[in-house]
Amino acid sequence: MNIVTALIKEIRVYQWVKNSLIFTPLLLSHTFSDSARFMDSVIAFFAFNLCASAVYVINDLCDIESDRKHPEKKFRPVAANIISVNFARIITLILVITSFAIAFTLNREFVLVLLGYFLLTLFYSFGLKKVAIVDVIILGGLYTLRIIAGVVVIRVEISYWLIIFSLFIFISLAILKRYIELFNMKARNEMDMSHRGYKVEDITILSRMGITASNIAILVVALYIHDPLVITKYTSPIWLWFIIPALFYWLSRIWLLANRGELHEDPILFALHDMESYVVAFICILSVVLAI
Repeated sequence: MNIVTALIKEIRVYQWVKNSLIFTPLLLSHTFSDSARFMDSVIAFFAFNLCASAVYVINDLCDIESDRKHPEKKFRPVAANIISVNFARIITLILVITSFAIAFTLNREFVLVLLGYFLLTLFYSFGLKKVAIVDVIILGGLYTLRIIAGVVVIRVEISYWLIIFSLFIFISLAILKRYIELFNMKARNEMDMSHRGYKVEDITILSRMGITASNIAILVVALYIHDPLVITKYTSPIWLWFIIPALFYWLSRIWLLANRGELHEDPILFALHDMESYVVAFICILSVVLAI
């Protein structure tokens, strides 16, 4: 592996798709045809990409010893010593400075949200990721902050329905990731995940919590669609109901696959390579567009 390939792998370019959540308020506020707001969202997207990449490098520096003992994470460039610790630190500094330099071209509110995201990820990396339950709540919050960033950068009214939905669905996915890690540990006859605050015997309760969170997220969507104030914002709101079965199918399917041991440790990475996930995403986006 050459240094360029290693660098791309280290900063997790494939994970940048998560930051596309910044465009969600642009779609739901019906302002996606506004070129100025669209460009601001694109700039915010790249600022978040660089900040998130910096966090991934920091996290790898913190987890370097445990990653070297992990069957898959030991191949990460820092853990495998393809990228040195000192070089990783320089990369982190460059990414953070560039990210905030871009952010300052937008507005103060976006800078504050990005700063909040960066600080929260630091707290997570340096300790809170070891606290059971708290870790998944923070991960859900970090995804939600991406949506809030999308709201403040285009200066539209925040939808608390969207924030609550985001929090629950991403808490569910964060729990799913921990569930898969425990499932794989059980297969390797390992009994605890002390660096994450969980034990193999937690696997059943985690699945119940994760599935419950996903069902709450779907319920929030149903309540949102039924809200009289929301309905007035759409020309044909009946199309929004197609989101419910699509979401239920996708969330139920990934939990079913996880229970069978057929899901990658990162649900987002799995979705990127799963055609059915793209179909579900298309149905949801099309439903919103048709409703508008």
